[in-house]
Amino acid sequence: MVISAMGIHAKVMKVLALRQLALSIVAVISAGLWTSLQAATVEGMRLWAAPDHARLVFDLSGATSADVFSLDDPARLVIDLENSQLEADPDSLSLEDSAISALRTGTREGNGLRVVLELNREVEPRHFTLTPNDQYGHRLVVDLEYPGESAVENPIDPIEAMIREQEIQAQRAGVQVRAGSDQQATEPTSRSSEQAKPHPRRDIIIAVDAGHGGEDPGAIGPSGTREKDVVLDISQRLANIINATEGFKAVLIRDGDYYLGLRQRTQLAREQKADFFVSIHADAFTSPRPQGSSVYALSQRGATSETAQWLADSENRSDLIGGVDGNLSLRDKDQVLRGVLLDLTMTATLNDSLSIGGQVLDQLGRVNRLHKSRVEQAGFMVLKSPDIPSLLIETGFISNPEEERRLRDPVHQQGVAEAIFGGLKSHFERYPPPASLLAWQRDNQRRPGGDEYRIQSGDTLSAIAVRHGVPVNQLKQANDLNGDVIRVGQVLRIPSS
Repeated sequence: MVISAMGIHAKVMKVLALRQLALSIVAVISAGLWTSLQAATVEGMRLWAAPDHARLVFDLSGATSADVFSLDDPARLVIDLENSQLEADPDSLSLEDSAISALRTGTREGNGLRVVLELNREVEPRHFTLTPNDQYGHRLVVDLEYPGESAVENPIDPIEAMIREQEIQAQRAGVQVRAGSDQQATEPTSRSSEQAKPHPRRDIIIAVDAGHGGEDPGAIGPSGTREKDVVLDISQRLANIINATEGFKAVLIRDGDYYLGLRQRTQLAREQKADFFVSIHADAFTSPRPQGSSVYALSQRGATSETAQWLADSENRSDLIGGVDGNLSLRDKDQVLRGVLLDLTMTATLNDSLSIGGQVLDQLGRVNRLHKSRVEQAGFMVLKSPDIPSLLIETGFISNPEEERRLRDPVHQQGVAEAIFGGLKSHFERYPPPASLLAWQRDNQRRPGGDEYRIQSGDTLSAIAVRHGVPVNQLKQANDLNGDVIRVGQVLRIPSS
């Protein structure tokens, strides 16, 4: 049998091709097995302790799955990470002020990692994974919620909160709340309700919110200064100034290095019956040239400039860093927006915000350059509280090297805090909330050369002017009014005719 050279060559080539294919298949299978056997490394562990929760974050080299469950006697939380190994040093993790009294690690089933948290209090755990973003890689987040605890240090007593709720309801109904009055309830009330009488000379509550926190550092300056650190310093200084002033009380929304959701911040302010909410931030831009302070109030129709809109979006994206599963709930956003549109107090709240913002901007201009000479309006999530006047203050551009240096300076931080409070105090001295100490002082310090009138439900500025026989413009001038907006409970000075 004769086989041609060409036929032999073809057979050899076919054998070589099959061998190459087999080697390729083996290589693919080997690579797959190697990938499946390759462990995700825990490169770092970070813990943030808040008054009402603790957040433990595992920084991972790749994606992995985790199983989290509780054990009793003693109380423990077990975190099992599949196909993972530990490279971080757990002993370097500070457990102070958290529910974790000790942390142990070990190998599980050959290629898994087990982390055991020994607990010193009751917790409600939840966990989720996050994909890489501009700041971090893959992460496993384990939250330990403390049932029944408040995120605010020294929360207002429930009876005092009920008193404030009565005041708010009375304002909306146009009813003047009088100190010491004995009102008979038309329906049976609880014992706590019976004890809750109108509270005279109360403090004006200012909710001070330091932006960002925890795993969300905010903007980072050229020298590495983190926004979350400088705004917490300024917020704590502002709270100290407020608490040192008679008739005022500060509620720090965040008093440490931990994260709070944007909606939770306004909810905490509402729970504390805050009269005003101020969120402290530091601005940033892609260029180091922009500088100066800015003041923002809410705009119902969106931002007043493209810059303000971009900034609003970047701040709102903080929830993508700290939120559950890294997603914003559109349904919840619709509810917030719907509440804003339906609440009849929004117009008065926004007018108050703009009025206070103007006062704050004027004071800030005395300690720092202003980036904008007027109060800007944007759709910041933390400003979407329909019943609490709110401002977001950008204290300066941390992306500007000179302002970054100043934002780290304690003297400058104190000056910024004093300027912010100076604007707030100026407003509330003119328009003190009913039943507050400032309102009581104003009612008991009658000015010479005229009488005073407390606004009732249904009053208008023009009707008050006609009733007292004075021109509207003269009435506005005597009370430093820029427009026709007045509030129930507000006291007007009636100039002599």
